[in-house]
Amino acid sequence: MPKKPKIKKSIKIDDEVYHFFRKNPNKSVDYKQVKEKIHAKFTTEEVLKSLYKLLLRKKIIEIEKGQFQLKYKEQKIVEGKIQITQQKSGYVVVDGLENALNGDFVSVTFEEKEDKKARGTIVEIKSRKKTQFVGVLQLKNPKYGFVVVDDSAVHVDFYVSQNLLNGAIDGQKVVVELTRWDENRDSPDGKIIEVLGNPGDHEVEIHSILLEYNLPYTFTEEIENEANAINTEITKEEIKKRRDIRSVMTLTIDPKDAKDFDDAISIQTLENGNIEIGIHIADVSHYLESNSILDKEAYARATSVYLVDRVVPMLPEILSNQVCSLRPNEEKLTFSIFFEFNPQYKIVNQWIGRTVIKSNHRFTYEEAQHIIETEQGLYATEVLELHKIATKLRKNRIKEGAISFDKLEVKFKLNEDNKPEEIYFKMGKKANHLVEEFMLLANKKVAEFISLKNEKESNDTFIYRIHDEPNYDKINDLKLFVKKFGYTIETKNKDEIRQSLNSLLNEIKGSDEENMIETLAMRCMSKAIYSTKNIGHYGLAFDYYSHFTSPIRRYPDVMTHRLLQHYLNKGTSVPSDEYEEKCRHSSEREKLASKAERDSIKYMQSLYMQRYLGKELEGIISGVTEWGMYVEIPESLAEGLIRMKNMHGDYFKFDPKNHCIAGERTGKKYQLGSKIKVLVANIDTEKKQIDFELV
Repeated sequence: MPKKPKIKKSIKIDDEVYHFFRKNPNKSVDYKQVKEKIHAKFTTEEVLKSLYKLLLRKKIIEIEKGQFQLKYKEQKIVEGKIQITQQKSGYVVVDGLENALNGDFVSVTFEEKEDKKARGTIVEIKSRKKTQFVGVLQLKNPKYGFVVVDDSAVHVDFYVSQNLLNGAIDGQKVVVELTRWDENRDSPDGKIIEVLGNPGDHEVEIHSILLEYNLPYTFTEEIENEANAINTEITKEEIKKRRDIRSVMTLTIDPKDAKDFDDAISIQTLENGNIEIGIHIADVSHYLESNSILDKEAYARATSVYLVDRVVPMLPEILSNQVCSLRPNEEKLTFSIFFEFNPQYKIVNQWIGRTVIKSNHRFTYEEAQHIIETEQGLYATEVLELHKIATKLRKNRIKEGAISFDKLEVKFKLNEDNKPEEIYFKMGKKANHLVEEFMLLANKKVAEFISLKNEKESNDTFIYRIHDEPNYDKINDLKLFVKKFGYTIETKNKDEIRQSLNSLLNEIKGSDEENMIETLAMRCMSKAIYSTKNIGHYGLAFDYYSHFTSPIRRYPDVMTHRLLQHYLNKGTSVPSDEYEEKCRHSSEREKLASKAERDSIKYMQSLYMQRYLGKELEGIISGVTEWGMYVEIPESLAEGLIRMKNMHGDYFKFDPKNHCIAGERTGKKYQLGSKIKVLVANIDTEKKQIDFELV
């Protein structure tokens, strides 16, 4: 090795040289190879200095003269998905984020430090979660620009050269695609594949939200053509294959702005005096041919997306709003489950199969609620009887341990420019509960029908909606928190937690802290997902539960219908691996759709809150973190952040144990759940962020 040079501070090269060795833990190299591998960016002298420093620090060893290798030959390598925070640290990587983006699947080498915490470095990016991102173009000069990505978890800007701008101009919102990212480059290279328009424009912002989560907002011409070519005629031959209940009193109850009606309920009194209730679901699988172009598109989407101002459907309009929609006074093909109730409202018989119906009337929730409250109106006898049975079903379900969340739903009244004029809240009333109980019953009984044969558990592959037990650490944290408000939670076992949570949710109704405590309680819950491996549904207290009732807007329901008919035809069990992958995909798409829906609400809330810019408001501390505290405004449920760095008059620290931020000198505490006055300091509608300051 040449003469040892003097050590001089050069952190950048040290990191890059060490990173090279970490990526090649069993490779021995000389200084020339190192210089070549880090793209000759540094001089020979700089590389030699770095190698010598790493030798002194015992990071590398000289296995023979001029040949170097990482000291730890037995490096552990793990693979996993990286989750990057807004603070630019990662759940997989701590020593550096390197060339990884949020959600990428990576290989990591790690070693345990003296503080017992694992420190790791990415050695390979196995696959990218996504390669297309939404952001704003900032042109530095005519030759190149950078795209600043909307997603705060993406910690880099994208470099775009002049020939790849695709006609975009400075300040426009665009979709940029990652083309390459060399190891020694701070920014990835990209090309603009779509120009969305100007930031702040309503359509641009809504499309940005959809594209951020890889959710399409239009159907291709090919898909529309295939949908329009479907034979929608209901033939006499088809009716003969089905149970015909066109003469039975049938109705739908849906939101007043609903365009697709995928469920209907029939009611009739039998000769023996019992009441038969039928739950009828649009027979989407009759029209959606398996593995067709249309079916593949529906699977890819997996769910409809409900944004503030629109629905992005899983199926083209001709199916979702016309052919499959159970509109009144039109013959429709359905998949049904019937229940025979005795005078004590016990189920004494059931039947499952394909049917043809003709709905007598379409009710909105408001109209059905009026009948329940006044006991008067068209078909009042039928609606009130359905309400009685649903009330009994609900009472029994909660008695058996189902957790009853009635979270406020934020709604907006928009003007002709799609700007929010008013915020109001929607909560489920008795009419909503009527429909909900019969749909829950149908989903439960369909799952039981497949899963239990002759009172023994079946091994037939099926699609379940499963919900695991809650996070017990979070439940205990919630227990300590609600104690400050005078509430209690029992945590000895899962059944006790269920009953205790229901009591808590009843106790807090009408209180200032209701929405916050209900939100915290929901965060303790696991996420419901689809799976062929049944573990039951904890929140509903059901041992068997599926999704059968919404095939117009959920692909798992389509799969449930197909499997159900397969088993009704005495088919043998299908291989589970293929369906488990479809369940995983559907769960992931549902999660993305949910995020997009939340983003559209936050976008509208930020627009609405602009009228309060510079004004003082009263709010409730809804979250405390190491970077500040979140405050929720009760009138709009909009949430803003008071940053720790903007909290003056003391040195404030986050106290996770006591759910507060406390001043070190004064002892002043800002407690989760406390009322507080704030100033609306700044609103960034593009990032959907509201900044508050303490008054």
